[in-house]
Amino acid sequence: MSKVQVEILGISTSPSSNGAYALILQESDGQRRLPIVIGAFEAQAIALEMEGIRPPRPMTHDLMKISMETLGAALVEVVINDLNDGTFYAQLILDTTSVEIDARPSDAIALAVRFQAPIYVSEEVINEAGFIPEGNDADAPEDDDDDSDRFLRATQSDDEEDDDTLPSSKPEPTKQASKPKTRLEALKQELDKAIAQEDYEKAATLRDEIAELSQE
Repeated sequence: MSKVQVEILGISTSPSSNGAYALILQESDGQRRLPIVIGAFEAQAIALEMEGIRPPRPMTHDLMKISMETLGAALVEVVINDLNDGTFYAQLILDTTSVEIDARPSDAIALAVRFQAPIYVSEEVINEAGFIPEGNDADAPEDDDDDSDRFLRATQSDDEEDDDTLPSSKPEPTKQASKPKTRLEALKQELDKAIAQEDYEKAATLRDEIAELSQE
């Protein structure tokens, strides 16, 4: 199977996303990006580890890592190897006689960031579901938010069974763009709410968006 290595570009949400998050992966040696809709719990698990935030008690993926290491296993890599009816599938590749375990991409990536293991996507999957940012400007940070919000606005369901799915391709409703100042104020309100609810993953994401807007 031909595969390409990817990196986590970001995790984003929007008020119209019905609680879903968009995990954006980007080709390590290219410009193609792959959006995957994931649940709030998995988004938090990925973001907390990337931010270096240690919860007082181990989360589920922390416990999985501890258990695997206790049993003498380590995660070598994860591969998003299939896309079927809009749902992504992945495999965990362990170092114990090259064991392969089926997993949801969100869970696999949450473990990958904890083991610092590489993430791969099959060439077939990224060719089918990937995209290149408009203008081929993969380095512009403002494009990340725009693309993530666009994919999330197209997502129609917040059912947990729809996690690890491809964002809907249905046309999104036409809506007027918000003024930067109005958006900034809304983000600050969301940040205060996230901190009060101890939703640190969302707070970290909102903090980054506020920082980018403040520099404009």
